[in-house]
Amino acid sequence: MTDADVIIVGAGPTGLMLASELRLAGVRPLVLERQPQLRETPKANGLGGQILELLRYRGLLDRFEAACTAPSHPAPRYPFGGVHVDFSPLPEPPLRGLTLPQPHLERLLDEHARELGADVRRGHEMVEVSQDDATVTADVRGPDGPYQLTARYLVGCDGGRSKVRDRAGIPFPGTTYPEVNRLGQVTVPDSVTRLDDGDLDVPGLGRMRAGAFTRTDRGVFGLGWLTPEILMVSTTEDESAEDESTAVDDDAPMTLTELQDSIRRVLGARFPLGEPRRLSRYQFQARQAEKYRDGRILLAGDAAHQFPSTGVGLNAGMLDSVNLAWKLAADIHGWAPDGLLDTYHHERHLAGARTMLHTQAQVALRRGDDPAAEALREVFLELFADEQPLRRIGALISGADIRYPMPGSHHHPLAGAFAPDLTLHTDQGTTSVAELTHTARPILLDLADRPDLREIAQGWRHRVDVHTAKTDDRPADALLIRPDAHIAWAATLDEPAERTLRAALSCWFGAPLETTGHVNDRPS
Repeated sequence: MTDADVIIVGAGPTGLMLASELRLAGVRPLVLERQPQLRETPKANGLGGQILELLRYRGLLDRFEAACTAPSHPAPRYPFGGVHVDFSPLPEPPLRGLTLPQPHLERLLDEHARELGADVRRGHEMVEVSQDDATVTADVRGPDGPYQLTARYLVGCDGGRSKVRDRAGIPFPGTTYPEVNRLGQVTVPDSVTRLDDGDLDVPGLGRMRAGAFTRTDRGVFGLGWLTPEILMVSTTEDESAEDESTAVDDDAPMTLTELQDSIRRVLGARFPLGEPRRLSRYQFQARQAEKYRDGRILLAGDAAHQFPSTGVGLNAGMLDSVNLAWKLAADIHGWAPDGLLDTYHHERHLAGARTMLHTQAQVALRRGDDPAAEALREVFLELFADEQPLRRIGALISGADIRYPMPGSHHHPLAGAFAPDLTLHTDQGTTSVAELTHTARPILLDLADRPDLREIAQGWRHRVDVHTAKTDDRPADALLIRPDAHIAWAATLDEPAERTLRAALSCWFGAPLETTGHVNDRPS
């Protein structure tokens, strides 16, 4: 017997999302978090990207939107490498965002995980981890002293300085950039006037454009509205000089005076600031773990990747969790086909590399301050005056362009992609793909009344839910949808598909139940 099926180290958004997904799959997760209380300081201002679609597919998006500090909205303009990509010409902007400070997000995820039955232990720190062929053992320091836990697997969701990754000896190669970024969320003092268009009239500086970056020989200054009352200001300075007086301690709290001094250095003048709501300092890193799995120890979120841009880490980390959870559950329940758990590294390392691609491109765009760099930014923006490249960059930023590689050859164009939210007409009424995926179970969706395909799926009836429906302009005769809402297989219109369906079911969901002898694989 083990204390849990899966030990999760870290109760940030990635760890809590993993705990919830594991509970949906009938697995016992135990979450260890060294901080005794939920964080109150926001590390992120909101949530955006493909994870919002996944939350909608789980039936959770309304709950998250209700907790937002401002209405959810499409992102008409998105900061990208020191410029803003304007998505407003598109009828449906490819990016959406929730104004949901990270403490609010973590509280929602904590509540959801506990409602599903997850064991979340705050004030309990993992200090060592070891593994053998059957289990993993964690040495824990808790409020009442040290103790040990055993589980089938352990997942490090413990951030960029991951102790799990360190103890497992997993290399984390990459780059730390010399620029120091300072960020403040502040009220606007009486001496600063907000103009009708949102710009500011600042004493000594004149008109300052909101939603823009100001470049000087000393760095970059950013200005924008977080809410109608809260201003977000930022600076970026290159502090790579060897002068020890300029050294920055990332662990030391930042003061309002430090931010004001940085603004004065960049702009050459004082910028009045009101009361601070959030102050933070950070350096960008571009790092990715060489492997996301070492035996029974796995990594997810910032422990697996650090990106040199804001606004993408939560999206990538929570999607890691959704991809991993059902594969761990399949192994723990005993029906995982050979190699299933290894696909977590293959698929999410690929997704991390795609995110690294555009965030490192942002580094190249924002770092240059000579005429050639300005020309590059100008040409970049001209390219995005056209609809197709604008849609493509939006899908890249959001992670919606990820298409996981599928085994075999001659795949349907939809295989590996996130399942589209089709409107479905059934004998019981109208539903949708999003509603069917609330349970996080595999689905065979028959869109062409193919009894031959439904008969084959009977061998996997306790693992795969079968639904028959009609939809306008059906993209395929049938779709096999994984618990993470990605399409494992699709049947080309009006063509034989029995052999390829049987192969896909075996590849992703193991041997048929008649072969394994399992009576019931449904979550407990």
